[in-house]
Amino acid sequence: MTRPNILYITADQQRADCLGFRGRKVKTPHLDQLAASGTHFTSCITPNVVCQPSRGSILTGLLPRTHGAHDNGIDLPADLGEKGFAGALAAAGYHTAFFGKAHFSTFNTFEPTGRPECIQSSANYSEDWYGPYMGFQHVELMLIGHNWFLPNPPPKGLHYERWFYADGRGEEKNRLYADNAGDTRGAAQTYHSRLPVAWHNTTWTADRTIAYLQHAKPDQPFCAWVSFPDPHHPFDCPEPWSWLHKPEEVDLPEHRTRDFERRPWWHKQVLTAEPPGDPKMAINRKTYSRIPPQTDEQLREIIANTYGQLALIDHNVGRILVALQEQGLADNTLVVYSSDHGDWLGDHGLILKGPMHYDGLLNVPMIIAGPGIPAGQVNDEPVSSLDLGATFYDYARAEPLQKQHSQSLRPLIENPSATRDFAYNEWELLPARTGVPLSLRTVRTKAYKLTIDEQSGAGEMYDRVNDLGEMNNIFDSPSAAAARKELLDMIAARPDDALPPQAPVGQA
Repeated sequence: MTRPNILYITADQQRADCLGFRGRKVKTPHLDQLAASGTHFTSCITPNVVCQPSRGSILTGLLPRTHGAHDNGIDLPADLGEKGFAGALAAAGYHTAFFGKAHFSTFNTFEPTGRPECIQSSANYSEDWYGPYMGFQHVELMLIGHNWFLPNPPPKGLHYERWFYADGRGEEKNRLYADNAGDTRGAAQTYHSRLPVAWHNTTWTADRTIAYLQHAKPDQPFCAWVSFPDPHHPFDCPEPWSWLHKPEEVDLPEHRTRDFERRPWWHKQVLTAEPPGDPKMAINRKTYSRIPPQTDEQLREIIANTYGQLALIDHNVGRILVALQEQGLADNTLVVYSSDHGDWLGDHGLILKGPMHYDGLLNVPMIIAGPGIPAGQVNDEPVSSLDLGATFYDYARAEPLQKQHSQSLRPLIENPSATRDFAYNEWELLPARTGVPLSLRTVRTKAYKLTIDEQSGAGEMYDRVNDLGEMNNIFDSPSAAAARKELLDMIAARPDDALPPQAPVGQA
């Protein structure tokens, strides 16, 4: 069998249920069709609930405490990144490419790191630099991609920023980016951006991917990671897409008030503690990373704007899939759609992300379609996006270049009776993130989910069959003692290859 091309498409901060076919009122027709033509994993979780650790694990096939980038602000070691799935597939004869937001390295650093994703070092990379980077032979990248931090003017910036400023209108575009075209009822970090869609980084990411597909070599398979930086906050969908979903018609979470008395101690503490260190960094944590409680009216604005961001991504996914078809590549391309992590999006009165591992944050999309993938198949086994590297090796008939925690999803795709016991997530938080140190370990099975802080011993556990809203913490319940022990044993089964906590080089 001809080795398939691999097209891996990701969003940033998209929860698993924010897809039209999952029942929410978001317009995603192309992704709905992709799921109908392939296999959808309903219970896929992320190996970590923030960007850098998750992306590092997807690339390397290693858990965050093993590759070392166990929180944002810690760079993925280059030697491990270069031996990830991109480097291994390149060694096996694939052409490897990356388009969009990478975030394997820290952009907001204390000092220049020399890496292309570091804002302070980006000027050192000439206009003709297109890689290699982290095993990808060709890259077209952006710095950050979230427009709380507007595109940097030259000489700083990477491919998107240079394109953005190339016509001499960069400052005008930034003014449009930040200009709110409508009333959002005071909703936090939410506005209708006036930036024309042709200049938006979602459009640019798809444009560069399509140009790459148009030049694909018929005699060489490719593996491309296409990384959209939305629907990450700020919720700044450009009009007219921002008006596509009416706030009064979106679906609100059933449980949308904060109820810290039901939860372990850190739920409240991480939202109130003072992050230590650089005061400027602390202000950023408190103003950008924390959102205060919102009214239902404000939450509707946030959700409607998020849905607009997702609809724009869906539109561009459709453009990419059309390009695959037009280039005669569709019949031999494995297409995977996922996200690095989710967003609470109002669940339990919370928005964005942090060390409260509710399913809106933990559970991510996982759609796989292409040659040999059964159409319309739904799989409920507990899996992880960590498993993608091993899956790519399996279909590409390639060998990894380093040890793997990743397990191929192919047996689950091809054998409906195949099972998985659990999926695992870990996060080592230093005090600079939330003001308190935490060593969080999470395990999710079909029946339960448990998170424990190994420093304090406190935890939370939820019945995934009878308590989908995660309202009743049964961690200390005598009736759940046997199940709790089983879940803790799963956590204890983690391979003994974790590194000590690493020093951050910046904030994110």
